[in-house]
Amino acid sequence: MGKKVVITGVPGVGKTTVINQAISELSAEGVEYQDINFGSCMFEVASGQGLVKDRDEMRKLEQAKQRELQRNAAQFIAKTEGNVIIDTHCTVKTPKGYLAGLPEWVLKELMPDTFILVETDEDQILMRRMSDETRVRDAEGYRALCEHQQFNRAMAASYAMLTGCTVKIVVNADNLLDKSVEELKEILR
Repeated sequence: MGKKVVITGVPGVGKTTVINQAISELSAEGVEYQDINFGSCMFEVASGQGLVKDRDEMRKLEQAKQRELQRNAAQFIAKTEGNVIIDTHCTVKTPKGYLAGLPEWVLKELMPDTFILVETDEDQILMRRMSDETRVRDAEGYRALCEHQQFNRAMAASYAMLTGCTVKIVVNADNLLDKSVEELKEILR
């Protein structure tokens, strides 16, 4: 039985970059992790049903459909053996408010050992988002990003209460990627 580690962060924080480098370096040390993107699992089902054309449209689906997609992804990931990183969002900002990225029924399927929040200064997130032409993101300002990161912390505490997992914050500051990767690797070992 392996570890199940949930790693989250607001869009543009550099979460996937930190994960990819940590997995690569750990693999060279003989520690293997499978990286599963929760949103990609959901997107495969949603696009197969003709509901969305890109991942960014999923947050605009009706809540009932989002719940169904979350449940399907959680069941798939729960069956995965070995060490698993679940790359996801703690919360999803929708037109009607924040949606828990990992509601109770998802957490009960996954039962993570550790929950990691990747964070950085909101100014850095704004700059990263503006330079990323591969995604279609809603425009958000500094205050909205502050609120989103604070809400993620509150939800992470709730997730820990439901599962008994630990919560750790890894800061991914500009020009300090190696430090973030080392911190993540230490947690994953």
